[in-house]
Amino acid sequence: QVQLVESGGGLVQAGGSLRLSCAASGIVFSIAAMGWFRQAPGKQREFVATIDSSSSTNYRYSVKGRFTISRDNAKRTVYLQMNSLKPEDTAVYYCNTGREWGQGTQVTVSS
Repeated sequence: QVQLVESGGGLVQAGGSLRLSCAASGIVFSIAAMGWFRQAPGKQREFVATIDSSSSTNYRYSVKGRFTISRDNAKRTVYLQMNSLKPEDTAVYYCNTGREWGQGTQVTVSS
């Protein structure tokens, strides 16, 4: 049974930083491509960043240079370091691998 458990969300002022974590179980983590998505109220879920098994990364254009996705295979955890946060980054952030999703963690950025 695959489990993805996110943590690290919260309320932060614009310009601040947060680091999200996603602990995975039930998968061969070292070969799994992992991703972060987000969903703001009234909007569709959207891609934020992905990292593959060789740690190659891809980012949504609007977060490039501000967000960094990384992974620690020993800890079976993927991270999303978010800097220079903007109010438009406010959303529920979800961890993903394949068809599996975590429960989400709320990120709120105040102006």
